[in-house]
Amino acid sequence: MLLKTSLHSLLCAALLLTLPATAQKLPKKKAVLKSMTRANDYFMRTWPDPGKEIVTNIARPSHIWTRGVYYEGLMALYQTDKQKRYYDYAVDWGTKHQWGIRKGITDRNADDHCAGQTYLDLYQIDPKPERLHDIKASIDLMVQSPKIDDWNWIDALQMAMPVYAKLGAMTKDTAYYEKMYRIYNYSKTQHGGHGLYNPEDKLWWRDKDFVPPYKEPNGEDCYWSRGNGWVVAAMVRVLDIMPKDAPHRAEYEQMYLNMMQALPPLQRADGYWNVSLHDPTHFGGKELSGTALFVYGMAWGLNHGLLDKQKYEPIIAKAWQAMATECVTPNGSLAYVQGTGKEPKDGQPVSVTSRPDFEDYGLGCFLLAGSEVYKLK
Repeated sequence: MLLKTSLHSLLCAALLLTLPATAQKLPKKKAVLKSMTRANDYFMRTWPDPGKEIVTNIARPSHIWTRGVYYEGLMALYQTDKQKRYYDYAVDWGTKHQWGIRKGITDRNADDHCAGQTYLDLYQIDPKPERLHDIKASIDLMVQSPKIDDWNWIDALQMAMPVYAKLGAMTKDTAYYEKMYRIYNYSKTQHGGHGLYNPEDKLWWRDKDFVPPYKEPNGEDCYWSRGNGWVVAAMVRVLDIMPKDAPHRAEYEQMYLNMMQALPPLQRADGYWNVSLHDPTHFGGKELSGTALFVYGMAWGLNHGLLDKQKYEPIIAKAWQAMATECVTPNGSLAYVQGTGKEPKDGQPVSVTSRPDFEDYGLGCFLLAGSEVYKLK
Protein backbone atom coordinates (compact mmCIF):
# COMPACT_ATOMS: atom_id res chain seq x y z
CA MET A 1 0.00 0.00 0.00
CA LEU A 2 2.84 2.37 0.90
CA LEU A 3 4.59 1.59 -2.40
CA LYS A 4 1.38 2.25 -4.33
CA THR A 5 0.87 5.63 -2.57
CA SER A 6 4.47 6.67 -3.26
CA LEU A 7 4.14 5.69 -6.92
CA HIS A 8 0.91 7.69 -7.16
CA SER A 9 2.65 10.73 -5.61
CA LEU A 10 5.54 10.46 -8.07
CA LEU A 11 3.17 10.22 -11.02
CA CYS A 12 1.26 13.30 -9.82
CA ALA A 13 4.50 15.24 -9.39
CA ALA A 14 5.66 14.24 -12.88
CA LEU A 15 2.32 15.27 -14.35
CA LEU A 16 2.51 18.68 -12.68
CA LEU A 17 5.99 19.23 -14.13
CA THR A 18 4.77 18.50 -17.65
CA LEU A 19 1.63 20.64 -17.50
CA PRO A 20 1.79 23.96 -19.36
CA ALA A 21 1.89 27.10 -17.20
CA THR A 22 -1.77 27.94 -17.78
CA ALA A 23 -2.37 29.24 -14.26
CA GLN A 24 -1.03 32.64 -15.28
CA LYS A 25 -3.81 34.30 -17.26
CA LEU A 26 -3.56 37.34 -19.46
CA PRO A 27 -4.58 40.55 -17.69
CA LYS A 28 -7.80 42.33 -18.55
CA LYS A 29 -7.46 45.19 -21.03
CA LYS A 30 -8.72 47.67 -18.43
CA ALA A 31 -5.96 46.63 -16.01
CA VAL A 32 -3.24 46.91 -18.67
CA LEU A 33 -4.37 50.40 -19.63
CA LYS A 34 -4.60 51.43 -15.98
CA SER A 35 -0.95 50.47 -15.38
CA MET A 36 0.19 52.27 -18.53
CA THR A 37 -1.79 55.39 -17.68
CA ARG A 38 -0.56 55.57 -14.09
CA ALA A 39 3.08 55.31 -15.15
CA ASN A 40 2.68 57.83 -17.95
CA ASP A 41 0.74 60.30 -15.81
CA TYR A 42 3.59 60.31 -13.31
CA PHE A 43 6.04 61.16 -16.07
CA MET A 44 3.93 63.93 -17.57
CA ARG A 45 3.45 65.45 -14.11
CA THR A 46 7.18 65.28 -13.45
CA TRP A 47 8.09 66.77 -16.84
CA PRO A 48 5.38 69.35 -17.62
CA ASP A 49 7.77 71.08 -20.05
CA PRO A 50 8.91 68.48 -22.62
CA GLY A 51 11.55 70.84 -23.97
CA LYS A 52 13.36 71.14 -20.64
CA GLU A 53 16.96 69.91 -20.49
CA ILE A 54 17.67 66.61 -18.75
CA VAL A 55 20.25 67.18 -16.01
CA THR A 56 22.13 64.23 -14.51
CA ASN A 57 25.92 64.48 -14.27
CA ILE A 58 25.65 67.06 -17.09
CA ALA A 59 22.80 68.80 -18.90
CA ARG A 60 21.56 67.19 -22.10
CA PRO A 61 18.84 68.28 -24.54
CA SER A 62 15.54 66.42 -24.19
CA HIS A 63 15.56 64.95 -27.70
CA ILE A 64 18.36 62.47 -26.95
CA TRP A 65 17.72 58.74 -27.36
CA THR A 66 16.39 58.19 -23.85
CA ARG A 67 13.55 60.62 -24.44
CA GLY A 68 13.10 59.41 -28.02
CA VAL A 69 12.36 55.92 -26.67
CA TYR A 70 9.82 57.39 -24.24
CA TYR A 71 7.98 59.07 -27.10
CA GLU A 72 7.92 55.79 -29.03
CA GLY A 73 6.04 54.41 -26.04
CA LEU A 74 3.83 57.47 -25.73
CA MET A 75 2.77 57.18 -29.38
CA ALA A 76 1.94 53.51 -28.76
CA LEU A 77 -0.16 54.58 -25.76
CA TYR A 78 -1.85 57.22 -27.92
CA GLN A 79 -2.78 54.57 -30.49
CA THR A 80 -4.21 52.48 -27.63
CA ASP A 81 -6.05 55.34 -25.92
CA LYS A 82 -6.42 58.42 -28.13
CA GLN A 83 -6.25 61.12 -25.49
CA LYS A 84 -5.49 64.48 -27.08
CA ARG A 85 -3.15 65.39 -24.22
CA TYR A 86 -0.76 62.65 -25.34
CA TYR A 87 -0.67 63.94 -28.90
CA ASP A 88 -0.26 67.53 -27.70
CA TYR A 89 2.59 66.55 -25.38
CA ALA A 90 4.44 64.88 -28.25
CA VAL A 91 3.85 67.81 -30.62
CA ASP A 92 5.07 70.24 -27.95
CA TRP A 93 8.26 68.18 -27.62
CA GLY A 94 8.90 68.21 -31.36
CA THR A 95 8.10 71.91 -31.66
CA LYS A 96 10.43 72.90 -28.82
CA HIS A 97 13.26 71.09 -30.58
CA GLN A 98 12.22 72.57 -33.95
CA TRP A 99 11.81 68.99 -35.18
CA GLY A 100 15.58 68.79 -35.26
CA ILE A 101 18.30 66.18 -34.83
CA ARG A 102 20.60 66.71 -31.87
CA LYS A 103 23.68 67.70 -33.87
CA GLY A 104 22.01 68.81 -37.08
CA ILE A 105 21.25 67.00 -40.31
CA THR A 106 24.86 65.84 -40.78
CA ASP A 107 24.59 63.84 -37.55
CA ARG A 108 25.10 60.12 -38.29
CA ASN A 109 24.54 58.90 -34.73
CA ALA A 110 21.67 56.40 -34.51
CA ASP A 111 20.89 57.54 -30.97
CA ASP A 112 20.17 61.04 -32.28
CA HIS A 113 18.02 59.67 -35.11
CA CYS A 114 15.72 58.01 -32.56
CA ALA A 115 13.65 61.19 -32.13
CA GLY A 116 12.81 60.92 -35.81
CA GLN A 117 10.57 57.92 -35.16
CA THR A 118 8.09 60.15 -33.35
CA TYR A 119 8.56 63.08 -35.73
CA LEU A 120 7.51 60.79 -38.58
CA ASP A 121 4.57 59.37 -36.61
CA LEU A 122 3.35 62.91 -35.98
CA TYR A 123 3.94 63.90 -39.61
CA GLN A 124 1.70 61.03 -40.72
CA ILE A 125 -1.05 62.34 -38.43
CA ASP A 126 -0.64 65.96 -39.57
CA PRO A 127 1.75 66.30 -42.55
CA LYS A 128 3.39 69.62 -41.70
CA PRO A 129 6.65 69.81 -43.66
CA GLU A 130 8.79 70.90 -40.70
CA ARG A 131 8.04 67.58 -38.97
CA LEU A 132 9.61 65.66 -41.85
CA HIS A 133 12.37 67.96 -43.09
CA ASP A 134 15.38 67.43 -40.81
CA ILE A 135 15.05 63.72 -40.15
CA LYS A 136 14.58 62.99 -43.85
CA ALA A 137 17.51 65.24 -44.79
CA SER A 138 19.74 63.47 -42.27
CA ILE A 139 18.81 59.96 -43.43
CA ASP A 140 19.10 61.02 -47.07
CA LEU A 141 22.73 61.97 -46.40
CA MET A 142 23.25 58.53 -44.87
CA VAL A 143 21.69 56.84 -47.91
CA GLN A 144 23.90 58.81 -50.29
CA SER A 145 27.08 57.99 -48.35
CA PRO A 146 29.07 54.80 -49.04
CA LYS A 147 29.79 54.36 -45.32
CA ILE A 148 28.03 51.35 -43.72
CA ASP A 149 29.81 50.77 -40.39
CA ASP A 150 27.90 53.31 -38.27
CA TRP A 151 25.94 50.94 -36.03
CA ASN A 152 28.75 49.39 -34.00
CA TRP A 153 26.56 48.83 -30.93
CA ILE A 154 23.32 46.88 -31.04
CA ASP A 155 21.16 49.55 -29.38
CA ALA A 156 21.57 51.48 -32.64
CA LEU A 157 19.34 49.03 -34.49
CA GLN A 158 16.28 50.05 -32.48
CA MET A 159 17.18 53.73 -32.49
CA ALA A 160 17.55 54.08 -36.26
CA MET A 161 16.15 51.17 -38.28
CA PRO A 162 12.47 52.14 -37.87
CA VAL A 163 13.25 55.59 -39.30
CA TYR A 164 14.65 54.07 -42.50
CA ALA A 165 11.72 51.65 -42.70
CA LYS A 166 9.18 54.44 -42.28
CA LEU A 167 10.81 56.70 -44.86
CA GLY A 168 10.89 53.76 -47.28
CA ALA A 169 7.20 53.07 -46.72
CA MET A 170 6.20 56.73 -46.93
CA THR A 171 8.19 57.54 -50.07
CA LYS A 172 8.04 54.08 -51.71
CA ASP A 173 11.77 54.50 -52.34
CA THR A 174 13.59 51.21 -51.79
CA ALA A 175 16.93 53.03 -51.35
CA TYR A 176 16.03 53.46 -47.66
CA TYR A 177 15.47 49.71 -47.27
CA GLU A 178 18.69 48.87 -49.07
CA LYS A 179 20.82 51.22 -46.98
CA MET A 180 19.20 50.04 -43.75
CA TYR A 181 19.98 46.44 -44.66
CA ARG A 182 23.62 47.16 -45.52
CA ILE A 183 24.31 48.92 -42.19
CA TYR A 184 22.36 46.28 -40.24
CA ASN A 185 24.15 43.42 -41.99
CA TYR A 186 27.55 44.97 -41.25
CA SER A 187 26.61 45.00 -37.57
CA LYS A 188 25.42 41.43 -37.77
CA THR A 189 28.36 39.96 -39.71
CA GLN A 190 31.39 42.30 -39.46
CA HIS A 191 31.65 44.42 -36.31
CA GLY A 192 33.80 42.85 -33.62
CA GLY A 193 35.61 40.70 -36.19
CA HIS A 194 32.87 38.31 -37.28
CA GLY A 195 29.74 40.25 -36.38
CA LEU A 196 27.81 40.97 -33.19
CA TYR A 197 25.22 38.22 -33.73
CA ASN A 198 25.92 34.69 -32.54
CA PRO A 199 23.82 32.30 -34.67
CA GLU A 200 24.60 29.45 -32.26
CA ASP A 201 22.89 31.10 -29.28
CA LYS A 202 20.59 33.30 -31.41
CA LEU A 203 21.56 36.33 -29.34
CA TRP A 204 23.70 39.45 -29.84
CA TRP A 205 26.83 40.73 -28.13
CA ARG A 206 26.35 44.40 -27.28
CA ASP A 207 29.50 45.61 -29.10
CA LYS A 208 33.07 44.53 -29.90
CA ASP A 209 34.05 44.72 -26.21
CA PHE A 210 31.89 41.68 -25.41
CA VAL A 211 32.74 39.39 -28.32
CA PRO A 212 34.65 36.27 -27.12
CA PRO A 213 37.13 35.76 -25.59
CA TYR A 214 35.21 38.10 -23.23
CA LYS A 215 33.31 36.01 -20.68
CA GLU A 216 30.88 36.58 -17.84
CA PRO A 217 31.89 35.54 -14.29
CA ASN A 218 30.32 32.09 -14.82
CA GLY A 219 32.29 31.57 -18.05
CA GLU A 220 29.36 32.16 -20.42
CA ASP A 221 29.13 34.73 -23.21
CA CYS A 222 27.82 38.15 -22.20
CA TYR A 223 24.38 38.74 -23.67
CA TRP A 224 22.99 41.89 -22.12
CA SER A 225 19.24 41.76 -21.63
CA ARG A 226 18.31 45.29 -22.68
CA GLY A 227 20.74 45.22 -25.60
CA ASN A 228 19.03 42.13 -26.99
CA GLY A 229 15.71 43.79 -26.17
CA TRP A 230 16.66 46.67 -28.44
CA VAL A 231 17.28 44.23 -31.29
CA VAL A 232 13.91 42.55 -30.69
CA ALA A 233 12.21 45.96 -30.72
CA ALA A 234 14.04 46.92 -33.92
CA MET A 235 12.81 43.81 -35.72
CA VAL A 236 9.25 44.29 -34.47
CA ARG A 237 9.07 47.95 -35.43
CA VAL A 238 10.60 47.39 -38.86
CA LEU A 239 8.29 44.46 -39.61
CA ASP A 240 5.32 46.51 -38.43
CA ILE A 241 6.17 49.27 -40.92
CA MET A 242 7.57 47.57 -44.02
CA PRO A 243 5.21 46.27 -46.71
CA LYS A 244 5.15 42.50 -47.20
CA ASP A 245 7.16 42.72 -50.43
CA ALA A 246 9.83 45.13 -49.14
CA PRO A 247 13.45 44.11 -49.78
CA HIS A 248 15.10 42.08 -46.98
CA ARG A 249 11.93 41.78 -44.93
CA ALA A 250 12.44 38.01 -44.75
CA GLU A 251 15.81 38.53 -43.04
CA TYR A 252 14.26 40.61 -40.26
CA GLU A 253 11.44 38.15 -39.76
CA GLN A 254 13.87 35.27 -39.49
CA MET A 255 16.05 37.19 -37.02
CA TYR A 256 12.96 37.95 -34.96
CA LEU A 257 11.93 34.28 -34.93
CA ASN A 258 15.46 33.17 -34.03
CA MET A 259 15.51 35.44 -30.99
CA MET A 260 12.02 34.37 -29.98
CA GLN A 261 13.34 30.78 -29.85
CA ALA A 262 16.26 31.77 -27.63
CA LEU A 263 14.37 33.74 -24.98
CA PRO A 264 11.70 31.47 -23.43
CA PRO A 265 14.14 29.07 -21.70
CA LEU A 266 15.92 32.06 -20.15
CA GLN A 267 12.89 33.51 -18.38
CA ARG A 268 13.20 33.48 -14.59
CA ALA A 269 10.64 31.81 -12.33
CA ASP A 270 9.44 35.27 -11.21
CA GLY A 271 8.69 36.36 -14.80
CA TYR A 272 11.68 38.58 -15.50
CA TRP A 273 14.81 38.01 -17.55
CA ASN A 274 18.23 38.49 -15.97
CA VAL A 275 20.33 41.49 -17.03
CA SER A 276 22.94 38.92 -18.11
CA LEU A 277 20.91 36.40 -20.06
CA HIS A 278 23.34 33.51 -19.69
CA ASP A 279 24.69 34.36 -16.22
CA PRO A 280 22.02 34.65 -13.51
CA THR A 281 24.73 35.19 -10.88
CA HIS A 282 25.98 38.44 -12.45
CA PHE A 283 23.70 41.03 -10.83
CA GLY A 284 20.85 38.55 -10.92
CA GLY A 285 17.59 40.18 -9.94
CA LYS A 286 14.39 41.69 -11.23
CA GLU A 287 14.82 44.15 -14.13
CA LEU A 288 12.14 45.90 -16.14
CA SER A 289 13.65 47.34 -19.32
CA GLY A 290 14.92 44.15 -20.96
CA THR A 291 11.88 42.21 -19.76
CA ALA A 292 9.49 44.83 -21.17
CA LEU A 293 11.15 44.75 -24.59
CA PHE A 294 10.92 40.95 -24.73
CA VAL A 295 7.24 41.12 -23.75
CA TYR A 296 6.72 43.74 -26.46
CA GLY A 297 8.26 41.41 -29.04
CA MET A 298 6.41 38.29 -27.93
CA ALA A 299 3.00 39.97 -27.66
CA TRP A 300 3.49 41.53 -31.09
CA GLY A 301 4.32 38.09 -32.48
CA LEU A 302 1.10 36.62 -31.08
CA ASN A 303 -0.90 39.55 -32.43
CA HIS A 304 0.56 38.93 -35.89
CA GLY A 305 0.24 35.15 -35.92
CA LEU A 306 3.98 34.46 -35.87
CA LEU A 307 4.21 32.71 -32.50
CA ASP A 308 2.45 29.80 -30.83
CA LYS A 309 -0.19 31.02 -28.38
CA GLN A 310 0.03 28.01 -26.07
CA LYS A 311 3.77 28.48 -25.63
CA TYR A 312 4.11 32.26 -25.45
CA GLU A 313 0.92 33.45 -23.76
CA PRO A 314 1.89 32.11 -20.29
CA ILE A 315 5.38 33.64 -20.67
CA ILE A 316 3.89 37.04 -21.51
CA ALA A 317 1.27 36.83 -18.77
CA LYS A 318 3.83 35.99 -16.10
CA ALA A 319 6.20 38.79 -17.15
CA TRP A 320 3.46 41.42 -17.46
CA GLN A 321 2.01 40.48 -14.07
CA ALA A 322 5.46 40.86 -12.48
CA MET A 323 6.06 44.29 -14.03
CA ALA A 324 2.56 45.65 -13.39
CA THR A 325 2.47 44.59 -9.74
CA GLU A 326 6.10 45.04 -8.68
CA CYS A 327 7.52 47.78 -10.92
CA VAL A 328 4.66 50.28 -11.21
CA THR A 329 4.73 51.99 -7.82
CA PRO A 330 1.68 53.70 -6.25
CA ASN A 331 2.78 57.14 -7.52
CA GLY A 332 3.48 55.76 -11.01
CA SER A 333 7.28 55.86 -11.01
CA LEU A 334 8.95 52.66 -12.18
CA ALA A 335 11.11 50.43 -9.99
CA TYR A 336 13.66 47.81 -11.06
CA VAL A 337 14.87 49.74 -14.12
CA GLN A 338 18.57 49.38 -14.90
CA GLY A 339 20.28 52.72 -15.53
CA THR A 340 22.00 53.66 -18.77
CA GLY A 341 25.09 51.76 -19.80
CA LYS A 342 26.02 48.81 -21.94
CA GLU A 343 26.41 45.75 -19.75
CA PRO A 344 24.98 43.91 -16.72
CA LYS A 345 27.03 45.78 -14.10
CA ASP A 346 26.00 49.28 -15.21
CA GLY A 347 23.44 51.16 -13.14
CA GLN A 348 23.51 48.51 -10.41
CA PRO A 349 22.18 47.64 -7.92
CA VAL A 350 18.61 47.69 -9.21
CA SER A 351 15.92 47.48 -6.54
CA VAL A 352 12.38 48.46 -5.64
CA THR A 353 13.66 51.78 -4.28
CA SER A 354 16.36 52.50 -6.86
CA ARG A 355 15.67 54.82 -9.77
CA PRO A 356 17.74 54.98 -12.98
CA ASP A 357 19.72 58.04 -14.04
CA PHE A 358 17.10 58.71 -16.74
CA GLU A 359 13.48 57.82 -16.00
CA ASP A 360 12.18 58.09 -19.56
CA TYR A 361 13.42 55.13 -21.64
CA GLY A 362 12.26 52.50 -19.12
CA LEU A 363 8.77 53.96 -19.33
CA GLY A 364 8.97 53.91 -23.13
CA CYS A 365 9.79 50.18 -23.03
CA PHE A 366 6.93 49.54 -20.60
CA LEU A 367 4.41 51.43 -22.74
CA LEU A 368 5.50 49.56 -25.87
CA ALA A 369 4.98 46.26 -24.04
CA GLY A 370 1.61 47.35 -22.69
CA SER A 371 0.39 48.50 -26.08
CA GLU A 372 0.82 44.97 -27.49
CA VAL A 373 -0.36 43.11 -24.36
CA TYR A 374 -3.52 45.25 -24.52
CA LYS A 375 -4.30 43.90 -28.00
CA LEU A 376 -4.01 40.24 -27.01
CA LYS A 377 -7.25 38.31 -27.21
